[in-house]
Amino acid sequence: MTGSMPRKAALAAWIGSALEYYDFFIYGTAAALVFGKVFFPASSPATGTLLALATFGVGYLARPVGAFVLGHVGDRFGRKRVLVFTLLLMGFATFCVGCLPTYASVGVLAPVLLVVLRLLQGLSAAGEQAGANSMSLEHAPEHRRAYFTSFTLSGTQAGQILATAIFLPVAALPQQDLLTWGWRLPFWASALVVVVGFVIRRKLDETPVFERTEVAKLPVAILFRQHWADVLRVIVAATIASVSTIFTVYALSYAVNTIGLSRTPMLWVGVLANIVALAAIPLLAGLADRVGRKPVFITGCLACGVLIFPYLWSISIGSYALLFVLGIALFGVAYSGVNGVWPALYGEMFSARVRLSGMAIGTQIGFAVAGFAPSVVAAIGSGKQDWLGVAIFTAAVCVVAALAAATARETHRVPTAHLGGAAPAAPSTVVASAVDG
Repeated sequence: MTGSMPRKAALAAWIGSALEYYDFFIYGTAAALVFGKVFFPASSPATGTLLALATFGVGYLARPVGAFVLGHVGDRFGRKRVLVFTLLLMGFATFCVGCLPTYASVGVLAPVLLVVLRLLQGLSAAGEQAGANSMSLEHAPEHRRAYFTSFTLSGTQAGQILATAIFLPVAALPQQDLLTWGWRLPFWASALVVVVGFVIRRKLDETPVFERTEVAKLPVAILFRQHWADVLRVIVAATIASVSTIFTVYALSYAVNTIGLSRTPMLWVGVLANIVALAAIPLLAGLADRVGRKPVFITGCLACGVLIFPYLWSISIGSYALLFVLGIALFGVAYSGVNGVWPALYGEMFSARVRLSGMAIGTQIGFAVAGFAPSVVAAIGSGKQDWLGVAIFTAAVCVVAALAAATARETHRVPTAHLGGAAPAAPSTVVASAVDG
């Protein structure tokens, strides 16, 4: 494939992913710092914060539903429709959060509206990455699919960095200003990203692979009949995201609340790791285009399983120098071996008829399991020496994810039209068929 379309598709994926994780970060920060006081003031401070954080988790409830619905739309009607819809829905819901009335103005209606908007965000997020990955993969040159699909994950790092840059000065406002109008600014700022992303995405062409594909009326039925093992494989492999949730949630809480380290240096570990990941993700994805998806992904999993031990140990002894070096090595480099490759590894397991559904359903279930990892490791213990049990649990997840990937086919040399065991269709074939094809 020649021309600028692969770059446009990669940029469109980057923009959407940046918006999704920008929203993810500012919502979580606002829930921790502001929403308890703004939307749940009738509760005690601790209960208000708990309720506010619960609204953050509500978004995950909508993701499996969104994966089935948007996966069907993307495999039935095209990737472009999903990408435009998810971008507009995410932008609309995020902007509206910034416009919500407070509990003091409308009472219980305020938190109800907050939950509704969070559900809309969850629906959007379920189809965003799978749609972006499918679009960029199918537009990419045959020999550079991992590189071009990796921009979806580079966008996640950029979104977190952007959110930090915007929320830090907002959080420094006087308390009264923060609670009245200051917290709204980051949510309103998402409109700028939506406008840029919409302009880019509406100019995208539908992928040639999809246009030549025999379209099924119920793609999900074909998915679970012909690719059930691949869906299961993606679910298990996607639990490697537990490394991310343990690094960003558990390790931060362990360092600050248990060991007593300063919050600011711990936040900067994440920021610097994300900056390193911006460079590491495309580099490691490019390596996967040369040596294969499985070697890079599996090495990334196992490296995370090894590095989690010295990283948590460095926190337990309070060594800022060590935890910075090890944290960047773990999350900025080793985990980038996973993030840079999984869009191609997972997407190439499926034929174009069911690719978006397979990726959306598999990843969202796996990510949901990973979302509970901090709760699981918290049950292991909260003492200063309990880090070892947490590290063992994390390493076990890494090994299981690596084993799941090891059972997959190596696809870096398989032509795009043949992925998922598909036979290339005639160029003019675009047929709506029955479920049995």
